[in-house]
Amino acid sequence: MSDAPDRWTQATVYADMWVDPADDPRNTDGVSPDGELATLQDYTTSYRLTLRMKCEGLDAEQLALRSVPPSTMSLLGLVRHLAEVERDWRNWIRPDDPAPKLYGPRDSDFDGAVGDQAVADAAFADLAREQAATDAALTEHPDLGARVGRDGIAVRELWVHRIEEYARHCGHADLLRECVDGRVGQ
Repeated sequence: MSDAPDRWTQATVYADMWVDPADDPRNTDGVSPDGELATLQDYTTSYRLTLRMKCEGLDAEQLALRSVPPSTMSLLGLVRHLAEVERDWRNWIRPDDPAPKLYGPRDSDFDGAVGDQAVADAAFADLAREQAATDAALTEHPDLGARVGRDGIAVRELWVHRIEEYARHCGHADLLRECVDGRVGQ
């Protein structure tokens, strides 16, 4: 006998989807964005929305569930981690005025992800605030080839790294969510 939840999906059209295509807020009916910056922004938005979708409908205890022991990773930990990472990217852009860590020393973002509603609410608020602040900082640098910060990192590289970070963690979120309540789908 296994304690694993039964696999399920909300989708009725394709069993491997999170929701039906007509209900997926990530889908657009129009053409793809024009230009490199618009494409980078579109991918970032889509992955951010995917992470939020993977967390929807769960209570604080479920969000904090460490589904793959001995890992400390949880959906709530991912939300906190990505808030911390957004802040860190701003520190790359503006290294002369670094913002302090949100949650403390290394791995505090995951270790402090406990099943308390106030912690969960704060994490989602932190993520939204940090995303907006990083978006605003990057808006100041529309030239993707421009070099910023002490290390002269290209703005393009920051955008691509953000997409990579969200994409990787959305993959983790897929597995974590399935372990929590059995829900599957991209």
